[in-house]
Amino acid sequence: MAILAYGVSYRTAPVEFRERIAFPEETLGDALLAATRSIPSVSEAAIISTCNRTELYLSMDPNRERNVVEWLADERAIAPAEIEAVAYSHWDQDAARHLIRVASGLDSQVLGEPQIMGQVKSAYDLARTAGTVGPELSLLSQITLSAAKRVRTDTDIGRNPVSVAYAAVSLAQQIFTDLKDTRALLLGAGDTIQRVAEHLAEFGVAGMAIANRTLTNAESLAARFDAVPMQLTDVAAHLHEYDIVIASTGSSLPVVGKGALEAAIKQRRHKPIFVVDIAVPRDVEPEAAELPDVYLYTIDDLTQIIEENVRSRREAAENAESMVTDGADHYLRERRAHHGQAMLRQFRDNAERIQQAELEKALKELGRGGEPQAILERFSRGLTNKLIHPPTTAIRNAAADGRADLLEYLKTLYHLD
Repeated sequence: MAILAYGVSYRTAPVEFRERIAFPEETLGDALLAATRSIPSVSEAAIISTCNRTELYLSMDPNRERNVVEWLADERAIAPAEIEAVAYSHWDQDAARHLIRVASGLDSQVLGEPQIMGQVKSAYDLARTAGTVGPELSLLSQITLSAAKRVRTDTDIGRNPVSVAYAAVSLAQQIFTDLKDTRALLLGAGDTIQRVAEHLAEFGVAGMAIANRTLTNAESLAARFDAVPMQLTDVAAHLHEYDIVIASTGSSLPVVGKGALEAAIKQRRHKPIFVVDIAVPRDVEPEAAELPDVYLYTIDDLTQIIEENVRSRREAAENAESMVTDGADHYLRERRAHHGQAMLRQFRDNAERIQQAELEKALKELGRGGEPQAILERFSRGLTNKLIHPPTTAIRNAAADGRADLLEYLKTLYHLD
């Protein structure tokens, strides 16, 4: 069996495609079980699905990649050819290298952003809960997270507060010049919105509201920032009160429609509303961008700001790449070692069987009244001869076949001059 990393990301596919292929969090458990049951030869599965990427990590037969494409196409109702046009695949050590880069933030749209490591960990924890992670993916996740922690600890890649959330607030600050005169409405209550709220508070925004499907979550987050909590169902009635709307709910359907924004603009007497939709699938209907007084940006529109904010991290990223390579090499060694465990157990079992047989023979002789010293000498000779028989044969055959490489290995193994 081999490890496959198969997926799409912001590097290969636009947001319109990524939202079609993304797995909503509430369906991930079922998708994992379906993958292990429906894709031929797949024994383990984990899925990372964020706004910037959807990736499958599978333990499977390397000749079955086409089955993965067909399953994914059927699961997300997308033609296989569409997926293949934007997808990438990595196997074994390359899969490990890719996942370490992902978890370290080296493959993120915002270079070095910290949330992705938690998202990778959560994806594997969810897969463990679903029962689709076994020894192969457990080893991969363990080494990945260890290497990613080393990157974040030993380099400056995470020092500056750069993230999608920070980029969204930076863009708002550029549009309005002074956020102290603006009011902001945040849709969602997850980590991204929490960071948006933190940055808005740092910029001194005049007022803030937080809307979420679950009111208690909105109230919990709002209490930290002296913000107004509300449910998503109440957003349309209050849109006109806010200059800035930043959305990241994780909903599978838009929560703000073009009509709601159009009505809000009329109530504002055409005073503009700045909207940043950083969710995938999108929270705001794309048609809202057609409204003359609505300035709608998606996560892909943040690229330029993000590039300006990450320049200081690029040198750190270069240093981190060597740690990624070390991590991938470590994974390969550990995987080989794990695969050698069965052979090692068999080797030890064989030695113990030989030892037990010789011991039983000696004990019988002692029981018949044999001379102890002579019996011990025969026991030691018999045990030694049987144990050295395989390497003795190997040395003879290697010499006869001219296998200098094998002879050198055996000399090293047995400390021979």
